[in-house]
Amino acid sequence: MPTPLNHGFKAERLPRNVRVLGLASLINDVASEMVYPLLPRFFAEVLGGNARLLGLMEGLAETAASLLKLGSGAWSDRLRRRKTWVVVGYVLAAVARPLGGLATWPSQLMAVRVVDRIGKGIRGAPRDALVVDSVAPERRGRAFGFQRAMDHLGAAIGPLLAVFFLWQWPDALRPLFLLTAVPGVILVALVTIGLSEPARRQLPQTESPQPRGKVPAGSGATQLGNSFMLYLAAVVLFTLANASDTFLLLRAGEIGINAWRIPLLWCLFHVAKSAGSLAIGPAVDRYGGRVPVIAGWLIYAAVYLAFAGASTSWHVWLLFFCYAVFYALTEPAERALVAQFAPADRRGLAFGWFHLATGIANLPANVLFGVLYTAYGPLVAFGVSATFALAAACLLSLVRIPAAASQSQP
Repeated sequence: MPTPLNHGFKAERLPRNVRVLGLASLINDVASEMVYPLLPRFFAEVLGGNARLLGLMEGLAETAASLLKLGSGAWSDRLRRRKTWVVVGYVLAAVARPLGGLATWPSQLMAVRVVDRIGKGIRGAPRDALVVDSVAPERRGRAFGFQRAMDHLGAAIGPLLAVFFLWQWPDALRPLFLLTAVPGVILVALVTIGLSEPARRQLPQTESPQPRGKVPAGSGATQLGNSFMLYLAAVVLFTLANASDTFLLLRAGEIGINAWRIPLLWCLFHVAKSAGSLAIGPAVDRYGGRVPVIAGWLIYAAVYLAFAGASTSWHVWLLFFCYAVFYALTEPAERALVAQFAPADRRGLAFGWFHLATGIANLPANVLFGVLYTAYGPLVAFGVSATFALAAACLLSLVRIPAAASQSQP
């Protein structure tokens, strides 16, 4: 009998758009993760930044991305076009990312990082809506599991390339940034040529689409129902706990992980995330998304508390593996839950609000974490984040989730 893991690897049975978007995520993360694990070191040691500025940079970047996801998602519904937004978003990231190698001040790297995330904001919600448009409802978990798995696989390859590069040319961080232009060019060509707008099937009478280019009667989250609002509230509460992973990398360096081992740690972390996403995606289709998300948030709280008390390098390696389990449980499940709340002509809007919710609290979360970490140390910073995660899990348990079977075909 096939297992969920076996089902997850059947990428050839997924529609072309899903496969192209998965490959695009892989290539984009190869470029991004070549430099992301080294950002804290580059920011602090080369440019002279500190933990407060690092938190501000990550908060501004992710908040800008999330605000744009709401607008791009809603407009992709109104224009009934997803591809254009995806292509423009990837172009911005491909252009901005190599410019980090030219930065001489923390503010310049902050600007580059924000523009990179703006690209993510423009493409994020339309990309997720395009996945849903291209696949049958009973395969959404598998499609998102594949997309996230490819994303994490790219995030594993990128650090390996960085390890090889730094082994050959130690401390050559600026040229490493510039090299990210190569996968960027390949990525833009892929999405421009490979993606297509899926044919729109006839919708039920209850889901009459808006005329092309017209603003829907309502673009607020309330148009998607009170249960969706409560789900967003739980996501926002968890986001207050979810500080940037750069702080975990910073903590790893403090505990004693050498600079060249950090990209290797990041690589293995993403290998675990990729395998986990492939396994969990089909399980979400079978059993629903609520339980995996709650379990993931509880694991997150436990991992953060453990990071506060970690003292040796093997603690870091073990905790990053456990942290990968959190990602595998939550990423496909959270997106599949969003699709259950949204009719076909409001999917971009729903994903826009979801991504806004994941980013609206990102700026205060990162700034607060950076301030607490600097002023009171890791125990207080990680402990506060764990508390927020536990509260979010409790709130999500109260949300009424619509039955997947009630959703229309894309």
